[in-house]
Parts: sequence; C-alpha cells; structure tokens
Amino acid sequence: MTDPLATLSLVATYSAIAVYVLAFVAFTIDLSARSARALAAQDVTAHRDSLTSSERDVPPVFAGASGTVPGTAVRERIDIPTLPDRRGTRFGRVAIALTVIAWMLHVTSTVLRGIANGYVPWSNMFEFALVGTGIMTGMFLLLNFKRDLQFLGAFITGIVAILLGLATVNFYVDVVPLAVPLQSAWLVIHVFVASLGTAFFAVGAGLSIMQVLQARRATGRRERAHFLDTLPTAEKLESRAYGVIIIGFMFWTFTLMAGSIWAEQAWGRYWGWDTKEVWTFIVWVVFAGYIHARATRGWRGTRTAWLAIIGFSTVLFNFTIVNLFFNGLHSYSGIPGVDGP
Repeated sequence: MTDPLATLSLVATYSAIAVYVLAFVAFTIDLSARSARALAAQDVTAHRDSLTSSERDVPPVFAGASGTVPGTAVRERIDIPTLPDRRGTRFGRVAIALTVIAWMLHVTSTVLRGIANGYVPWSNMFEFALVGTGIMTGMFLLLNFKRDLQFLGAFITGIVAILLGLATVNFYVDVVPLAVPLQSAWLVIHVFVASLGTAFFAVGAGLSIMQVLQARRATGRRERAHFLDTLPTAEKLESRAYGVIIIGFMFWTFTLMAGSIWAEQAWGRYWGWDTKEVWTFIVWVVFAGYIHARATRGWRGTRTAWLAIIGFSTVLFNFTIVNLFFNGLHSYSGIPGVDGP
C-alpha cells in the first residue's frame, strides 16, 4: 500500500511541474518583451540620428499655469540612454515569483518523500532527479538575487520541468527499503555534493549558451534575436560562466573523492572501472580541460563556451543513458529490467 506521505509528495511534485511550466512561459514572454523593447529603442535611436544636431538639442518646453510659455517653439525632445535597458520586464518578475512558488512546492515534495522513506530521498533515479532539480532551481534563485540572471530563467525552468516530469512519469517508484550498499552516511555526502556540482554546471551551461548566441549576434549571424541587446556582453557572460563552473568543478572533484572512499567501504576497492565511475571521471576530465584551456592556454570566446556545454551534456548523459542502458554496481534506478531481477 502506498504511503499517504508519498502520495502527498507526488501531488506536490506534479504541482511543482505545472508551476515550473507556467514560469517557463512567463520567462519566454519576458525574452520576447525584451526583443520588442530593444527594437523600439533601435527605432527611436534611428529617428534621433536622422535629426540635425540643433533639433536633437532642443530644450524641453516650459509650461506655466496658463499653458506653454509664449513664443517658445514646441518640439519633441528625444532622450535615449547610451546603453540598452538591461532590466527584465514585468513578465520576468512574475516568472521569478512563479519559480519561487514552484521551488517551495518542490522542496515540500522532497521533504515529504524523505519522511515517507525514513531516509534521505536520493536512492534511485526518481529521487535523485527530485533532489537534483530542486538544488538546481535553488542555486539559480540564489545566484539571481546576487546577480541578475533572469535571462537564464527559461533555460533553467525548462530543463527542470523536463527532467522532473520525465523522472516522475517514467522512473517513479514507491517507497522501498534502502539497498544495503546505500546504507551509509556517504550516501548523503556523495549525492548531495554531486547535486551541487550539477546545479553549478547547469547555470554555467546556460550562461555559455547565451555567450555563444551573443557572440554570433555580434558577427551578424543572430540579427533577429533582439533580446540579446538587453543581455551582458559575450565577454561578461564568459567570465560569469567561468566563475560558476570553477565552483561546480570543486564540488565534482569532491564527488569523485567521496565516491572512492564510499566504494572502498562498500566493495573493498577505491576504483573498479564501473561504468558510472568511468563517466563521472569523464565529466571531471571535460571540465578540467575547460578550466585548463581557459586559464593556461589562453582560450577565450566560443571555444570555451562549447566545452562548457559539452561538459554539461556529459553530466546529463551520465544521469540518463548510463543509468538506463549500462549495468553495473551503481544500478539503483529502481526500474524493473534496468537494475536486474
């Protein structure tokens, strides 16, 4: 019989997915509104440039109680800021509010699942997706409050809604006793740190995608993506992505170390070339290459951005394809036919 708390957790999960979808729509509308605003600014700037210098410098009209000052010519004064307006629109603010609500439902679902389990809820693919996507959203919200990242909202809420939705529909399992190899404090340490690393890599990948788009727009290959005019420059996006990915890389390094210690306790060896271990190491190598190329080889621009995007792709591959189609000591997805009989 299904635990009532597990049922409530599932209801909260579906509710969170629905609100994430609404937030994704609001973030998408925000990007569209940014494009419209950038186009309007371009039109007004073009009109200003078509005026003569004397017409552009006309002072504003002074009006008294009886109306316009007699003898003063009435002309429109055009005042355009030098830089495009980078602030989000009201749709962006609504999207952030929806994301906060979705994240609160997400956290509620995770806590209820953990109470129903009687242990931390990350022992199978569904639970790891539940916790991992929750940490990803929380990290995005935290970084957004420190530094405006509203323009990444569509990417983050979109990928969270997809991953959480797929995991809930396809990988959901009822509450079951914890497998013997997972009955260790290292489960909390190893998986939690891996989730943190994944969250930082996701934000870094989003920034890198925007960097690539911004660089292409600068060369005239993304002329219609006017919302990019309201984003930071490609250089600033690259710098932010680099800082975020370095933090994620430190967490991922600790993930490897903690996993090795746990493997020695559970199986009597630190490394065994298990498929999951190999792919975790591949992720580490890709991001180590990214940091090395940028820090010591002087790589800049889209080359490093693509490395960051490839690195996050290996993280997703490690979570999905490796868990579903490769058997090994780490097969704890909870799906019949995948983990064996």
